[in-house]
Amino acid sequence: MMICQKCMPAWLRRIGLTTALLLFVAGIVFWGGFNWALEMTNREAFCISCHEMEENVFREYQNTVHYTNRTGVRATCPDCHVPKEWGPKLIRKIQASNEIFHKVLGSVDTPEKFNAKRAQLAQNEWRRMKASDSQECRNCHNYDYMDYMEQGSRGAKQHPVAFSEGKTCIDCHKGIAHQLPAIDQHIGVQNEGAVAISHGDKPAAEVEGGEKK
Repeated sequence: MMICQKCMPAWLRRIGLTTALLLFVAGIVFWGGFNWALEMTNREAFCISCHEMEENVFREYQNTVHYTNRTGVRATCPDCHVPKEWGPKLIRKIQASNEIFHKVLGSVDTPEKFNAKRAQLAQNEWRRMKASDSQECRNCHNYDYMDYMEQGSRGAKQHPVAFSEGKTCIDCHKGIAHQLPAIDQHIGVQNEGAVAISHGDKPAAEVEGGEKK
């Protein structure tokens, strides 16, 4: 059955139905390929593909409850550092292109260089999370479903107060996945040095006395 030419829009008559269909298919292929490439860069394996990340922050993260715990539920690098919504995710990826520039410059290619910039890098990330109301945290930790009876006494006491004051997760929970830089902090104890880190696939082993080796 032939399509009535007069029923077709003027632009479609100009380029032809076949060309329009080919452009439509090409658009789907392009969009699918672009989204696939975006998701490929949104995996933990990609995040630690450079030694700057694998040798520093990833090893610190291996010693935290977000890496290994009794339930086996893990929060990987992109879970905490990349928004899940498509628009904010794309913006974050564009911002992250700055990291490629510093990769080329070798700004943090050694642990010494990384630690020299640790405070600045941490402040940048805390500022980003503060601006998003710790959205990445709240993807898993929803205020509305917290059971304070299951929390420790300190958390059960502080969480309602923090929520009523409009605080967000990162206001209090700094240094939970990576070594906290030497900064003034109003909670916890001041970090005086680097945490022990593992040099393999597992967190650093426990030794007698509760210290890590």
